[in-house]
Amino acid sequence: MKSMHPRPSSIVAALYTARDLKVDVSILHGPSGCSFKHARLLEEDGMRVLTTSLADNEFIFGGQNPLEEVLRYAEDNFSPERMAVIGTCVAMIIGEDLQSAIDGAGITTPTIAVDIHAGYPENIAGVLRTLEAAEEAGWITAEEMTRQRYMMEKANEVERLRGAACKAYIEPSRGDLKHLAAERLLGLVRSGKKGVAILNAKKETAYMFSDPLIALHDVCPRADITYIANLDQRGLPKVRADAGRILGEMTSRGVDPLLLGALDEYGANGEALGKILAEIRPDFALITGVPHAIPPEYTEGIECFSITNGPRQVEPLRDLGHRHVMVEVDLHPKTLGVSAIVESEFGAVLRSLP
Repeated sequence: MKSMHPRPSSIVAALYTARDLKVDVSILHGPSGCSFKHARLLEEDGMRVLTTSLADNEFIFGGQNPLEEVLRYAEDNFSPERMAVIGTCVAMIIGEDLQSAIDGAGITTPTIAVDIHAGYPENIAGVLRTLEAAEEAGWITAEEMTRQRYMMEKANEVERLRGAACKAYIEPSRGDLKHLAAERLLGLVRSGKKGVAILNAKKETAYMFSDPLIALHDVCPRADITYIANLDQRGLPKVRADAGRILGEMTSRGVDPLLLGALDEYGANGEALGKILAEIRPDFALITGVPHAIPPEYTEGIECFSITNGPRQVEPLRDLGHRHVMVEVDLHPKTLGVSAIVESEFGAVLRSLP
């Protein structure tokens, strides 16, 4: 069944993966407006995004010359250590040879060509195409490529089974009122109930999804709560660095979580998290990031407080039996270009309650 609500683009996924590989300049070979919003946001994260600005003339006669010009411009003006050329729907339709342009530009910067378009049913195609090019260039090992492929398959599986791709159309929602959920959560904690607080976040979103766990510890430092976080330092360069920074800040603020999984393993962590829940048997669980990774048989009977940044994830989480579902609006833009934990709305509410 195809989704009839908008889904992430494989072109954008390729851009984010290039960033995680520490690419300094990515060049979108297509119209100037292609992936505009994400390209602008990624520049906040330190990667320059240029475009060949293909227009009607290039649609007919081809765009190899403009691409070679932009490649030379990027090398001359930004002195990058790595570059990536990212294809678009236009480049695919008119049959552009990205590697030929890289070879013909006369540049010396290590540069990969990512032949991609937005017509794939799953956006992980953009991730895998970029990583395959990186493996061929020697930027990642064959072992890491195998690991990444598995992680992407598990993330895709979670979205199809219990996420925003589980129905043809999902009505967007802002979720529950945060102050009501926070009051209920604090009531459970202060009555002596046993709890678990889980960070299972995707990559840089952990800069904000970690904050509710810290806020809960701030207001109830001696509560019976087990903290768990997917902050093992594995994966691509930026992902590892982010995990180290977030874990360091969490521990400095009093939260010493059990580590389970890495920031790119959010889709594969569900079964292991579920088994920990089965062992602890908590009365409640605060779950941030990708709560739906945990199979529903493990959360049955637990009062779940789940925090997502996807308005179309609210309905699926409620269908899974999560009683309280909150949305951190505009979380992703707020976690680009940062190197320290960002306060969440839910965390701010928790800290404000008497």
